[in-house]
Amino acid sequence: METNKEQKIWFITGASKGFGLLFVKQLLAAGQKVAATSRTTDELTKAVGDSSENFLPLQVNLANDVSVKEAVAKTAATFGRIDVLVNNAGYGIGGSLEEISDAAVRDAFDINVFGTINTIRHILPLMREQQSGHIINIASIAGIAPGSGWSAYSATKSAVVGLSEALAQDVKPFGITVTIAAPGAFRTSFLSKESLALPEKIEGGYTAINETLHKYQNMDGKQAGDPEKGVAIMIDTAFEENPPLHLLLGSDAYRRATAKFDSQMNEFEILKDLTISTDY
Repeated sequence: METNKEQKIWFITGASKGFGLLFVKQLLAAGQKVAATSRTTDELTKAVGDSSENFLPLQVNLANDVSVKEAVAKTAATFGRIDVLVNNAGYGIGGSLEEISDAAVRDAFDINVFGTINTIRHILPLMREQQSGHIINIASIAGIAPGSGWSAYSATKSAVVGLSEALAQDVKPFGITVTIAAPGAFRTSFLSKESLALPEKIEGGYTAINETLHKYQNMDGKQAGDPEKGVAIMIDTAFEENPPLHLLLGSDAYRRATAKFDSQMNEFEILKDLTISTDY
């Protein structure tokens, strides 16, 4: 990222590892001001390795609305405004729906979906008052083109895509823009045990799903995506006059998205007569 760009105030969730940590490091190196959340500030501060006045570490439970509200208020009191919100926090959850517990699914929605909603809810009033702002919601290619074995995870990321598309229309009159980032496989900590929840019980009938999950676990550290490049591109969207609403990241994301929409349009056309036959 260029260091001569205007200084903005950033609020980043899930910043102690992966994309979130790279966001913080690249932004601080470029002279930006960053408020960043993690479950523990000690872990975050150690990971970032920067104690400058431009960095505000925040201990936040994203699933707790009060915790998020307090973090946003502290950021506004410290830096005076919030220009960019990056909803990065999230984790994967694999397996068939038979194998995944109710608690595991709800936990995934709490962080991947409701955590995103909570930050947006409390930061929007600041952005509306400023009549400016940019929101980057990091979804996944799984939210656009779901794959076998990731039904619960795809559900959370599809929710992020849908809410972002509607949100972009809602906030446009206030000068606020939205970008949905949909990464494919990047060499982050996503496939680690800390970031990926897999069921303890494996049903023998779901051979294909189990093979898929095993393949992904063996892919760790071999993914095609360079996270430094991906983060740099996402950061650049906040400085564009007309940032993209949909931002695919990675060659695999492009292949999956285009294949999905080609197939979908073909199906729509085949059923066109039946579809329009329901009109009066």
